[in-house]
Amino acid sequence: MFIDPMLLATAPGPFSDSRFIFEPKIDGHRLIYSQQNGVVRLYTRHNNDCTRQYPEINGSTGALFPHDIVLDGEIACVDPETGNSDFEAVMTRFQAKKADKITALSITQPATFVIFDVLQYNGRDLRRMSLMERKEILAQIPLPSASFGIVPFIDGAGEALFDQIEGRGMEGVVGKRKDSVYETGRRSDNWRKVINWSYADVFITGYRKEEFGWLAAVPTLDNEKMRPAGIIELGANPTHKKAFYNVVKPLITGEDRNFVYVEPRIRARVKMRNWTRSGMLRSPVFTEFIV
Repeated sequence: MFIDPMLLATAPGPFSDSRFIFEPKIDGHRLIYSQQNGVVRLYTRHNNDCTRQYPEINGSTGALFPHDIVLDGEIACVDPETGNSDFEAVMTRFQAKKADKITALSITQPATFVIFDVLQYNGRDLRRMSLMERKEILAQIPLPSASFGIVPFIDGAGEALFDQIEGRGMEGVVGKRKDSVYETGRRSDNWRKVINWSYADVFITGYRKEEFGWLAAVPTLDNEKMRPAGIIELGANPTHKKAFYNVVKPLITGEDRNFVYVEPRIRARVKMRNWTRSGMLRSPVFTEFIV
């Protein structure tokens, strides 16, 4: 059965608070794990069934919990060089459709289900219990195989944990109130994420004709031309947009069905999760113009 997951609010920065526990934020995709009468179903946060993509987790190998259970967690694929979860590897696993490819990837890029909450267990709905009561129950449940793990946490010291996360180049930290119930389908300030952002300076080389989006580019290694680096869709407020459109008209060089292209004269700073292997900005957010 699918349970609409509790969602994270965004904290303005790292914080410490004795009312909270703090967990490393896993760089993968959210997963609701449901085992009912020995049948496992896996769901994304948007209720998309992804059971067949993860044979090491979906019970097909016989790895089952001792009782019916619904769990909340994250799918991770660990990079053996860094020990961190590799988001691109996770997306490769998630997007695999053919059975032979799924089988091969389960060997070459094995997935781990990293659990941080238990929502139902052995016929009991646990969502109205406090987070720490649910954590105590979770800690006592035997895991079916090495493809399952439990997210560690520390008490109160969010800033210290964030410093460690930042040093290792991991995604961020999640702070959760100890007394919080599980707020199904709601974004709640009782759970707060702090992202370990990276920053980059880019040139804006075009914009979408319909919905908002600025094309971002960066110089090639020889600095002789620009290469595409992604589309900035978030972060710009009405003042930023007005300033951009007030000055961009003389810079227009051409257009096609979807975009207007401009000379690379306008520079901007963006924050992002990281650079992809293909040299693209991952989830860029506009922060300011560079003048």
